Amino acid sequence: MTVLTIEELAEALGPGQAIAGLDLGTKTIGLAMSDLGRRFATPRPVIKREKFTIDAETLLAFATKEKVSAFVIGLPMNMDGSAGPRVQATRAFVRNMEQKTALPFIYWDERLSTVAAERALLEMDVSRAKRAERIDSAAASFILQGALDRLSLLARSADDTEA
Repeated sequence: MTVLTIEELAEALGPGQAIAGLDLGTKTIGLAMSDLGRRFATPRPVIKREKFTIDAETLLAFATKEKVSAFVIGLPMNMDGSAGPRVQATRAFVRNMEQKTALPFIYWDERLSTVAAERALLEMDVSRAKRAERIDSAAASFILQGALDRLSLLARSADDTEA
């Protein structure tokens, strides 16, 4: 497995390859999937965290079933841009996944993704109990959508350069 930049991922992906988004929490892993055209991110059910080996097996089973080509994982930077303890935990998770899969990971700045997800769920009038169940996958969807939008922009820029 390799950690790629979004630009490297844009070059590595072929047509019709889906990407998964991850929001790594202490109790759950929020999941989202792109469509095959990589235009839309859709939330999926969360993975309840246990120990790393079980989390990794569950995540890789999901990746196999959904034909995932890469993971975009939220990097929880502090608002001032510094790396805190959650960033270290996320990087450690990816390093451990390196032993389990050849699929690439892309770090994506997730600042305010949970706030945006919470706001979206509130606007949809989702109850407090349902919001608690869905917030991590909604945040994963926001993280993934940001990466998909960037990939789309990179593809358009490449098309403009070739023209």
